[in-house]
Amino acid sequence: MGSIPLQRETDFRSSAPAPDRPGPSVVVGTSLPGNSLAPAAARKFVRAALADWTELGVPAAAGFTDRLADDSVLLVSELVTNAVVHAGTAVELLCRLDDAPPGESAGALVIEVSDHHPSRAVRSEQTRPASGTPEYGRGLYLVATLSESWGITYRPGTKTVWARLPVEGVKAVHEIESYASEHALQRGLRAAEILAPLPKRTAHDMEWVNRGALTFLAEASDLLAGQFDEDMVAALAGQLLVPRLADWCAVWLEDGSEGPVRGDLDVSGARLARVWHSSESRLEELRRVLEKEPPQLPEAAGSGAFPIPWPGEALAAGAGSSGAALAYRLVAGGRSLGTLVIGRAGLVRFADEVTGLVEDFTRRVALALSTARRYQRQANISQVLQRGLLPSKVAEIPGVESGLVYEPRDKGGPGGDFYDVFHASDGRWCFALGDVQGKGPEAAVVIGLARPWLRLLAREGYAVSEVMDRLNQLLLDDATEAADAAAAVVAVAGGQGVPPDGPTSRFLSLLYGELVPYEGGVRVTIACAGHPLPLLLSPEGEVREAATPQMLLGVVDDETYTSESFDLRAGETLLCVTDGVTERRSGRSQFDDEDGLAAALAGCAGLDAPLVAERIRRLVHEFSDRPPDDDLALLVLRAS
Repeated sequence: MGSIPLQRETDFRSSAPAPDRPGPSVVVGTSLPGNSLAPAAARKFVRAALADWTELGVPAAAGFTDRLADDSVLLVSELVTNAVVHAGTAVELLCRLDDAPPGESAGALVIEVSDHHPSRAVRSEQTRPASGTPEYGRGLYLVATLSESWGITYRPGTKTVWARLPVEGVKAVHEIESYASEHALQRGLRAAEILAPLPKRTAHDMEWVNRGALTFLAEASDLLAGQFDEDMVAALAGQLLVPRLADWCAVWLEDGSEGPVRGDLDVSGARLARVWHSSESRLEELRRVLEKEPPQLPEAAGSGAFPIPWPGEALAAGAGSSGAALAYRLVAGGRSLGTLVIGRAGLVRFADEVTGLVEDFTRRVALALSTARRYQRQANISQVLQRGLLPSKVAEIPGVESGLVYEPRDKGGPGGDFYDVFHASDGRWCFALGDVQGKGPEAAVVIGLARPWLRLLAREGYAVSEVMDRLNQLLLDDATEAADAAAAVVAVAGGQGVPPDGPTSRFLSLLYGELVPYEGGVRVTIACAGHPLPLLLSPEGEVREAATPQMLLGVVDDETYTSESFDLRAGETLLCVTDGVTERRSGRSQFDDEDGLAAALAGCAGLDAPLVAERIRRLVHEFSDRPPDDDLALLVLRAS
C-alpha cells in the first residue's frame, strides 16, 4: 500500500466525543467493502497510516511503540470484522491522531468504524463465512481490554464504534539537533518497522513473560470461555499468541468424536482450522506447507511442548529462513481434540518460561474447544428438533398471498412459538399460530403434540371450534404428563429440585382458522384462545379486530370454544402475530400500547403479503435498541 495523504480533521466527520479532543489532530479515512476482504484491508490501512505519520514527523507519532502498532491492528481487525459480519454494509474506517493536551505527555490514537445498518446491535454471535480463510470477530472483549475508552455512537443511517488508544509520551529531544537528517532516517526506519514488524527478541519475550504472564492467562481464559464455536477458539488462539510469543501459529482440529488419546498422534486426518502469521504476505504459503506436511507427535509428548521441524520452505526468505517450532497436543478430559503449533524465527529453542506459559495457555484452549463442541452438539440436536416441530413449507392457497416471519429468541434451540399452513381437504385450507407458555424441551413436547393433532383433526373434518375443544382436552391429559416429564429430566440434568416451567408448560395460546376460497374472496372461520387478536386491514387502510378473545388451551377442563366467520375480500389483509410482537418492549412501553400494531398495519395498505410481514418485522425490531427478548412470529394472509 502506498503512502496515505494526511488530512486535517475538518475534512472528516467523526463520532468520538468532541470534549475529549485536546487540540489539533490529523485524520485519515477510507471506505471498505462489506465482505471478507475488509479486515485485511483495514489492517494494512492502519499500518500504513502509522508509518506515514511517523515518516512525516507528526509530533504525537514520536510516542509510537510496537505495542501500539500491534494493538491498533488487532483492534481495527475486531471492529471491521464485527461490522462486516453483523451489518453486511460498506464500512467506513477513520483513524485520528490527537496531540497531547497542554501539560500532558501522551496523545491518543482514535479508531472509528462505521456501518450503515444502525438497527442491528453490536453482537458477539458470529456467522461462519461460506468459504475461504475465515475472519471471525472476537466480540468487543478485546476492544475493551486494549483501549483507554470506547463507545458506540448512533446517527441517522449510521452506527459507529470508536476506541481510543493512548500514545505513550517520549523524552524531549535536544533543542539543537546537529544531524537532522539522522533523525529523519530514524523516522524512516521506524515507519518500515510498523509496516513490516520485525521478530521480537528473546529478551523481550522474557520481560513480557515475567511481567504479564498471569494477566495474559487470565484475559485469555475470559475470552476463550465466552466462545461456543471451535473455529472461533482456534482463531482466538492465533490472535492471542501472535505476535506476543510467536511469529506464527497453526491449529489442527480433529473430528468431533473426541476419542481417547491412543498411541502416536498423526494430524494428517485432522482439519487445519487456523493459520496466523505476523506477516500476512507469508500466510497462504505457510498454510500450504503445513497442510502438506502436518506434524506428528509421539504418545510420550503428552500435552507438553514437542519440537518439530521448522517449515523452511514457507519461511525461506530473510529472517524466516530458520527458527524454532513447537507442537502442543490439545487434550481435555482424556480426549484428543487437536494440535497447536507455534514458531519463532531466529531462535535455536524457545525459553523454558515461554514453553511453560504456552502449555498453560493450550490447556485453556483445549477446555474451550471441549465446551464449544458440547455446545455445538447440543445446538445441532436442538436445530434438528426445531425443524421437526415446524412445517417444511407453507401450503399455497388459491387466491391468497401469504407472508411469514419466524424468529426464535434462542437461535440454537426450539422456541415456544410455532406456525402451520396446510391443506385439510378439497377446497379447505387451515392455518395456526401458537405460543406455548414455556421454553426449551418442555415447549417442544407441547408443540410436538399440538401441531400433528391440529392437522389430524382438521383432515378428519372437524370444525374449527371442535378442533379447539379436542386440543384443549389433549393438553389437559397427555401433554401434562409428557411436559412435566421433560421438565423433570431437564431439572435433574441441571441439578435443580423443581422444574421451573413444568406446571404451566402445557398452556397454549392459539389462533386457528379455516380458509375456503371462492371467486372474489375467501371465507375465513377463526377462533382465538388466549392469543393476540388478529387484525383485518381494508384496501382503504382501515383496521379492525377479526376475532374475540377466549381462554388459553390447557387451563380449564370443561371449556367450550366458539368460532366466528367473515369474508376476506380481494385486497384485504389478515395479520396474525404472537406476543413477541405485541409485547416488544422499549423501556416501560410496549409495541402495541395505544393500538401500536394497528397503526403499523394501517401504514401497510396496498402492500402485498410478504412486504407487510417484512415491514411489521422491521418496525418491531426498530422499536427498541435491544434485541428481542421473546420469540417473534407473524403470519400475513391477503386475498388477491
